[in-house]
Amino acid sequence: MTTVSDAAQVRAALSGGGPGRSVRDSLVVAQRNLIRMKRIPEMAIFALIQPIMFVVLFTYVFGGSIALPGAPAGGVQPYREFLMAGVFAQTVTFATAGAGAGIADDMHRGLIDRFRSLPMSRGAVLTGRTLADLVQTALTLVVLAAVALLIGWRGHESIGKMLGGFGLLLLLGYAFSWIGALIGLSVRTPEAATSGGLLWLFPMTFVSNAFVPVTGMPSFLQHIAEWNPFSATVQAARQLFGNTLEGVPASVTGAWPMEHPVLASALWSVLIIAVFRTLAVRRYRSATA
Repeated sequence: MTTVSDAAQVRAALSGGGPGRSVRDSLVVAQRNLIRMKRIPEMAIFALIQPIMFVVLFTYVFGGSIALPGAPAGGVQPYREFLMAGVFAQTVTFATAGAGAGIADDMHRGLIDRFRSLPMSRGAVLTGRTLADLVQTALTLVVLAAVALLIGWRGHESIGKMLGGFGLLLLLGYAFSWIGALIGLSVRTPEAATSGGLLWLFPMTFVSNAFVPVTGMPSFLQHIAEWNPFSATVQAARQLFGNTLEGVPASVTGAWPMEHPVLASALWSVLIIAVFRTLAVRRYRSATA
């Protein structure tokens, strides 16, 4: 016979059991997703191809024709120094589309419904998924940094500052993965999640300081680019890597994020996580396959 105490214990289990239980559940889900990634190595391989192509194309095809203020005409090395922070940032943010597609696939196959029937923390499924994606993104970033070193890119600051730059890049990628999670829970198919994930990423990454200085943009785009969270992280990474170039100003509009990029990058990422994690967990509770 079920007592009142037993019913209370069941309700506590179903509600997640507190922060400790939430952390354990999240790590279990993260492990599940990492094992799945390990069994499908082509996922990681394909994730590496696009950023490597961007590095090669922008460096050797466009690098000699994109003029940077104060740099010699046709100089590839100055542009290489300018470019790499943008490619690193684009790599971590484009992983968002894959995160959304993975969650949409779990929804489509009914796996999310099975998770919701288990006595586990409500946010653990999404947190575990985003943590697993963060690990994959970090490994991709390591390989991409090695490729950048091979083509001549160099950092000019201390190891601590450079690690801080990569940390801000990963924090931005983790923040954007929550946007991908919300998209994945809001659409019906993985294909729609991929398309929806890329739809907003392209303007965000290209209307920024990632690949060209904002000095050549129309005035209204300069303001948008310099208040773009993506631009703040790119500028912070350049600063921490020692890749800022004389003649390329941090800001042409006096935007606060460009004047204080490290702090702005951290604040933008934390704000995005707070907002979109809340929305994604709320959507998870009501989403149906």
